[in-house]
Parts: sequence; structure tokens; C-alpha cells
Amino acid sequence: MIFPLEYKHVGYSRELDYCDDRRIYFLTKYLIVEHCDNSYSLYMVTHQGNDLLRDVTSLEELASGEEIIRYDRELNIKDRRDLIEKASLLCKEKINTVIFTGIDKHLTFVHKPELSAILDIEIVDVVPPGPSWLASVVHRLEKSGIFGDLTIRFTEKLTDLRRFQGENTVFPCSSSGLEGKCLDCDVVEEDGALLVGCEISRNLFESRFPGLEYSFVNICPFKSDIFRPEKPFITRCCRSEKSGIVTINGIRGVVVHWGASEFDVAKAVWDLVADIKERTKIKEELS
Repeated sequence: MIFPLEYKHVGYSRELDYCDDRRIYFLTKYLIVEHCDNSYSLYMVTHQGNDLLRDVTSLEELASGEEIIRYDRELNIKDRRDLIEKASLLCKEKINTVIFTGIDKHLTFVHKPELSAILDIEIVDVVPPGPSWLASVVHRLEKSGIFGDLTIRFTEKLTDLRRFQGENTVFPCSSSGLEGKCLDCDVVEEDGALLVGCEISRNLFESRFPGLEYSFVNICPFKSDIFRPEKPFITRCCRSEKSGIVTINGIRGVVVHWGASEFDVAKAVWDLVADIKERTKIKEELS
């Protein structure tokens, strides 16, 4: 797949002989040529020199004619995942290249799209309360375009705690609205309770109700009895010292504090992607 990281590297011309002296702007790595019959050609450009306009040394044709189509709507062309997905749907039979126009009228393209270039990240959280706080934050940030350059796709891995509801179940916090008892407002007086929470919840339970026998379902992402990550993930924890890049079940992920801000979540996602890319690069260099 060829998909320029920056559209500043994509030049455009209405004719191949775009300049009598065959010079081109120094940032140009690819050239889209629109012909008089509304067909297109795509070239990889090499040039030499030190000025803003440089001498073209070669034009390598990547695609032309029936191999290229132009998407008919203006898009946010910084959303790399969206463009790869759209190009993948459109590249069939002879078509291998899709030209996209940005809302600022600039052009970019995807040549021979590969869906494998998109990194899947799971949002790991619990409900209720619903919607999932972490999922709602991530999706709001995603809609803002802040992750556009990362070429990532989010899926949700949510644990519905309602499956544990019951008169003998104890949950950490009453704000969830779950049916049962809650550590922040109820009293447990008999053996046999089912505590659904994390290690902090367990410590609180044993401090408030010493000596009572109980069962425990751990929902902490680090020691969960009901979740094991299978792909890169973002999750949250009530212990701020656990925040950051982590490895669980051999999978890299990132943890934010239970009360993290939108900025914290956005930075965590960027840090995770940078970490995965760096590890992938090192692995490739060693292989």
C-alpha cells in the first residue's frame, strides 16, 4: 500500500508536461495528473537540487486510466483509517487507486489499500452506569479527529455487571444503580455475600465487615476473573499508580485512572500506538 503520510507530498497537474523546465516543488513525492478526458495518472517523483523548485530526475508510473478513480465527496483526509476502508471497498477488478479530496480542497490518494494497516484497539470497561464512560470519551475524541493520523479502529469489550445482580451481591459503588448492596452505603451482616469489584473493594469489604465469609469476582483489568485481552487495549483502574503502558496476558495496552480527563485518554492512546509501532519496528529490524 502507498498512502502518503502528509498530503503536502502530493502534487497535482492538469498535464504531464506541467512545466517547461521539468521542475517540481521540493516537497513533492507523488504527482497526480488529470488528463483532458477526466482520467488520471499517478507517478512517484524523484528530483534533485536544493531550491524550492527542483529538477525532476524520474517519474515512475504507479497507476493510470481505469486503475484510478476519484472519490466523489470531500472528506477529512487526515482520517487515515476512513480513507483506507473506503479505498478498500472501491478497489475492485482493475481499480487499485482512489484519489480523495479534502474539505480544504487538497488531494491525497490510497494505492493498493491494505486493511491490515489499521490497528485495532479494544475499549475495556464495565457497565452500568451506561453508556460506558471510557467508551463514550474515546468515541467523542475519535469523532473530533484527534486520532486521525494513527490509523486505528476501536471496538468495545464491555462487561455488563447486571449479570451478577442479586440481594446477596455487593458492588463497589451505588452510582451504578445495580440491584444489590453497595460498599459505599449498605451493611453486610451475614456470611455468603458475593463481592464484585477489585482489590480495593476487597480491602474495603474486609475492613468494614471483618470475619465474614464471602465469594469474590475480580473485575480489575490486571487480575480479572472475566476478561483477558486478545488485542491492544485501553482500560481504566482506580489506582493512579497503575496508569500507563502495561502488558496483560502478553498483550500491550494502556491504563488510565478511573477519573481521567479527555486529555489523559487522548494522550494514552497516542502513547500506546507509539509503543506498538516502536516494538514492531524493533522486531522487524531483528528478523
